[in-house]
Amino acid sequence: MSVIVCELRGIRSLEQLFDELSRQLRLPAHFGRNLDALYDSLSQDVAGPFELVWRDTDEAKLALGADLYATILEILEAVAEERGDVTLDIHH
Repeated sequence: MSVIVCELRGIRSLEQLFDELSRQLRLPAHFGRNLDALYDSLSQDVAGPFELVWRDTDEAKLALGADLYATILEILEAVAEERGDVTLDIHH
């Protein structure tokens, strides 16, 4: 079984994050483009296995703001923890 690798790089806005995740993981049409919907889609709608590789996170944290970045990271970590077929790889 092949692993889908979603590589996030140069993320500077929440909309850009949603765009990249939607494009690379083929999020469903009903994805609501908000943080609750992001969690729901990643935990239930995307077939695994998949790996989320987020590069340049220090720059993303500056662009998104510390609070929003922390919330996004919590969502991604929760999905990886809850699903046995999701890996999260964070690069600063």
